[in-house]
Amino acid sequence: MAHAIRFYQTGGPEVLRHETVEVGDPGPGQARVRHSFVALNFIDIYFRTGRYPAALPSGLGSDAVGVVEAVGPGVTDVKPGDRVGYLLGPQGAYSDVRVMPAEVLIPLPDGVSDSTASTLMMKGMTAQYLFRQVYPLKGGETILYHAAAGGVGTIAAQWARAIGVHMIGTVSTDEKAEIARANGCEHVIVTSREDIAKRVREITDGKGVPVVYDSVGKDTLMASLDSLQPRGALVSNGTSSGPVVIDSTLLAVKGSLWVTRPAMIHYATPRAHMLEMARELFDHVLAGRITGEPQQEYPLADAAEAHRALESRRTTGATVLIP
Repeated sequence: MAHAIRFYQTGGPEVLRHETVEVGDPGPGQARVRHSFVALNFIDIYFRTGRYPAALPSGLGSDAVGVVEAVGPGVTDVKPGDRVGYLLGPQGAYSDVRVMPAEVLIPLPDGVSDSTASTLMMKGMTAQYLFRQVYPLKGGETILYHAAAGGVGTIAAQWARAIGVHMIGTVSTDEKAEIARANGCEHVIVTSREDIAKRVREITDGKGVPVVYDSVGKDTLMASLDSLQPRGALVSNGTSSGPVVIDSTLLAVKGSLWVTRPAMIHYATPRAHMLEMARELFDHVLAGRITGEPQQEYPLADAAEAHRALESRRTTGATVLIP
């Protein structure tokens, strides 16, 4: 029998249940995938708590890697035995096997292990669309990136280094500062004892930065705005500390600033575009410019404990569930 994590009401980690489920054969346009690693992402917490709506009862998770067991009629892009990963599609990645739309499956190249792919699939593709699409970086820029020792942050630091971008990263502890530096952050601000905007101005000789990538949200909003150059851009790519509410007049007062709230679905579709994003990511991986392995592993049945660790900031880098 197959197993999956499901929740019947929104709330804390305790609402997650490890259950036995039935998994049938794939239908037209579908594939059945047996997972080797399931990635944990902060967006999973948004669904569990109800910040993002889900039809209950619901599965959880949108990011996993594994092997194709079977395909349904009309599927030609993947075949049984193929190693694949995915980051789009319906909730339900917290499982050992599931049926998926074949169009969201991304073949994994030789030379990229399942564990590496589980670390990089969502997080690396996020860095790709933030740096290459939302606010395209050309090299030479100095940027501010919050949560630089997190799952996406460590990959973003490596990507910035690979393309010649000078990354200022924020972290909450000195231990995390060392992790951020090791992954490519040229400057690290420890938020527990340093003023973010003041340090950014010092580092940039008073100019500020052209773009801030902020996945923290409410707690860092003002520091992000105060770190920007006139006509700079705030990329609000997450709200781990709470929603962002901005008075548009404030944007004018602080320098005619721009704000965007991007979502992966609008940058990773259609399929051809998603595959090109993955190709660019894996090219960096195969060349050794970007590396990644899970830093924390939990059994699938312990998903609730993994959520507690992520929410309390006890984790660094990527966390995965092992089916």
